[in-house]
Amino acid sequence: MTAPGPRVIPSLRYRDAAAAVEWLCTAFGFERHLVVPAPGGNVLHAQLRVENGMVMVGAARDAEYDELVAPPAANGGICTQSTYIVVEDCDAHHDRARAAGAEIVMAPEDQPHGGRLYACRDPEGHVWNFGTYDPSA
Repeated sequence: MTAPGPRVIPSLRYRDAAAAVEWLCTAFGFERHLVVPAPGGNVLHAQLRVENGMVMVGAARDAEYDELVAPPAANGGICTQSTYIVVEDCDAHHDRARAAGAEIVMAPEDQPHGGRLYACRDPEGHVWNFGTYDPSA
């Protein structure tokens, strides 16, 4: 029997979800699990894996659900949630993300509760946190 997949999966909306999928894979090391194209070249829905985790990405559109969630640009650049992902090497991950154009909003630093953490924004303004602290360990 295989181990179950992640049970908590963040879901993010992007104006250009196709570009977001490409960028997230390049900058953060995600791998495409499922990508459902939308008419016009965008992405209707994507599932991206990293280690034993996953995020779902979709294009912002005129749908009932999109009255509840939106890309940060729709909120004046304010992000009301962020995602934390455990990584083996915080500094190497930071360097990869910065090289891909991530806006570093908090440089790698040791945390008082343990581990090392950095935070960044992706090209559409979503805030991402990556660190070595694993709260489930």
